[in-house]
This record gives sequence, C-alpha cells and structure tokens, in this order.
Amino acid sequence: MGTKRHFRVWRGDESGGDIQDYDVEVNDGEVVLDIIHRLQATQTPDLACRWNCKAGKCGSCSMEINGKPKLGCMTRMSTFEEDETVTITPLRTFPIIRDLVTDVTFNYEKARETPAFAPPAGVAPGQYRMKQVDVERSQEFRKCIECFLCQNTCHVVRDHEENKAAFSGPRYFIRAAELDMHPLDARTDRKDYAQAEQGLGFCNITKCCTEVCPEHIKITDNAIIPMKERVVDRRYDPLVWLGRKIFRRDQLDGSAHGDSMAPSTSVGVTGVAAGTPFSSARPSEAAPVRDDGRMDVAELALPQQGGPSPFGDDQELPLPPGEIVYNHPAPGKDDTGPKGDAH
Repeated sequence: MGTKRHFRVWRGDESGGDIQDYDVEVNDGEVVLDIIHRLQATQTPDLACRWNCKAGKCGSCSMEINGKPKLGCMTRMSTFEEDETVTITPLRTFPIIRDLVTDVTFNYEKARETPAFAPPAGVAPGQYRMKQVDVERSQEFRKCIECFLCQNTCHVVRDHEENKAAFSGPRYFIRAAELDMHPLDARTDRKDYAQAEQGLGFCNITKCCTEVCPEHIKITDNAIIPMKERVVDRRYDPLVWLGRKIFRRDQLDGSAHGDSMAPSTSVGVTGVAAGTPFSSARPSEAAPVRDDGRMDVAELALPQQGGPSPFGDDQELPLPPGEIVYNHPAPGKDDTGPKGDAH
C-alpha cells in the first residue's frame, strides 16, 4: 500500500486555467507519469496529457515538474522529499491546447525549413560509405528524441515571442551541426545558413538546453559553440577578409554562383528548404569515390583497431546477394551451447 502525496496540476485550455490540488497515492518505484495515470483513473478522467512509450525514447510526455522541463516518464517520485508538493505544469514556451498538452507546431515548421541531406552526385542510396570516425562525430546528435525540452527552456524563444520567426532553437542547431559534419552531404556550408536563417547569433550559450536534455547531448559544447566559432573564423578572420578584397568571390568559393545553393530535390520539401541561399566554400569531406560510385574498403583509423575485415582485404561492399549466406540452426539441433548462452 502506498502513501498519499500532495500534487498540484495545471488545468485549463487556451482561454485560461489555474492550478488544482490533488492528493494521490504513490507507490515505490513510480514516476510522475504513473501519478498522472492514477489521477486519470481515480479523480480526473478528463485530464489531458501526451504519452506513448513510457521509456524515455518518444519524447511525448514533456512537461514542467516543479518548474523544471522534464519527461514525466523519467522523473522518479523518489527524487522528491516525502513531504514535498509536486507541481506539474505544461511546457511554458508553446501555446496551450488543454491541461498538459501544448501546441509544438513551431518545432515542425522549423524542421521543414531546415535543408535536407543532399546526397553526393553519382552515388545512389545504398551506396553511401562513411568511415566510423566520421559517423562518431555526429552520432551524438542523432540521439535526439525531439521532446523539445531544449526548445522550451531556451530563453530566446521562451521569453521573447517575437524571436520565434527568426530563431530555430537548439534542436535544429544540432541538426545543422550534424549535417555540417556529414562527409557525404553535398551542401557544405550549413554554418552560414545557421547564422543567416536559423538565428545562431541569438544564442548566448547559457547551456540551459544541455542541462535539460534527457539524452545528455552536449548541445552547446559539441554543436552550437563549434558552429559559432566557424562562423566567426569565416566572417572576421583578417586573412579571409583580405582575400575577399583581393580575389573575386567565385575564385574563393569555387563556384560561379558565390553564396548560392542549388534547390533541394527532396520530395515534399517546400519553402525555405526548397532553395535556401547557401555558400559552398568548404569542399566535401567524403572519401574518394570510384567511377562506379563505390568506395574502397579500408581499415578505419581508430585509436583501437577492430581487427581485419571479415570479408577479406580486397572485398568491396555491399556484398552481392549471392554471397550473403545465413543459415538458421537445423530443427532439433542445439547450436547455442549451454541454455541461455548463445555463442
């Protein structure tokens, strides 16, 4: 049998609302989302709350708990004092729909404005090849579950509604950084787009977004600051400034179009994403591609080598279908050794 705890939950809709008090039973090991579900089952069946996976991977149950942006399913009741009142409110940055549900359309609009990945010319899907060291550079940013806690806590949009039109927010800065680090992305200067179109300059790196990220992505240190530094290098480096005074822009950028970028060919991309002005100063970092569009198989230059390739030194990938062989164990034959210990 659990103990009764005091909760305060914001109830209302776009026309207004207020905090209401509830006494709810709490059991060992429960999280805040469990309490919300018990409230719905016992006292307030009309309480609105988004949730889906209850495992901290879908980002649906974003809310503010005692004033801090958190996931309801990842906030354990054991982290609060036994006599502490727990206050649950909706995300403060976005318009209220009802109770704990907010309208996060702003984030999806910014997602559509972000230029999509542009594959290199002459390489079809399924033929992309990257070294592991290049994958690791941006893998951290792909952990994002789009809970939008970073967007909610960013004071640039939280405290200034007028900034939303010109500011994409930390979630899309890490998207820009991820693609900027991608060696196969044909659009090579996403930092300029982040500065000119996403409002990178508005960010004053207070690291609020990093502090609330449930995936522990170092948004500020690994994405925003490096992007800011590269923008500054390009705009304020005296040698670059002098070079722009001496040479024509097409000689510097390697393009007769200067700071232009070809329109996106991604299906369904419209508006800004369909053709955003972009610079092409930094050449692609992709590994050499042969005439047939494939890359040579090579050992990866990692601190700890993973051993020789199981396919042989002269094997090219992807393997032809006829060479991919996997046979299930024959019925009745135990190939796994001791029970529960597969080899």
